[in-house]
Amino acid sequence: MSLKERCGEKIHVRSVEVSTYECQGEGIIVEGILKDERLKPYYLLSGEAHPPGTIHHMVIRMLVGDMLMIKKIEVEMPRTPHVDCLETVTSLREIEGLNIAPGFSAKVKKITGGIKGCTHLTTLLLVMAPAAVQGYWSNIARKPFNDKLSRESMEKYLVDTCYTWRREGPIMKKLENTNASDEVGT
Repeated sequence: MSLKERCGEKIHVRSVEVSTYECQGEGIIVEGILKDERLKPYYLLSGEAHPPGTIHHMVIRMLVGDMLMIKKIEVEMPRTPHVDCLETVTSLREIEGLNIAPGFSAKVKKITGGIKGCTHLTTLLLVMAPAAVQGYWSNIARKPFNDKLSRESMEKYLVDTCYTWRREGPIMKKLENTNASDEVGT
């Protein structure tokens, strides 16, 4: 029997939505929303009973500029299970100035991990990073490219980020051949 066939009644849903918006020549704004919904009554460690409902509702907005640099970050926590959780609302400020590039996740975990932040905000931010890359390129690609993709940009944002963009793969070979042809004027 497959795992799908073994699923019983649904008890919890975590939803994460990431959207990208243009920002009047400043780059893009990336908004992430995380919600945890408990679908059944539950008990706190104190023994107090609670009805079904939202236990976490968190929002992060980032202004992302050139070279995928995070210029500004805002956090809202409309729903948290504990009042103390709200003390982490400023825990992501140190992320401002970082570029979303290889090594970003490790830096975020170092800055906000453990008792320095909120695990749910960190999780949301880490989900937002690759979506921000997609939104950044979606924004740029709304107009025809005037210049070829620079070698530096390819190295920083594409090469070896996944199987498809591996250095020895057919897509990179094609791009390298195209760039080589452009350089010799063909």
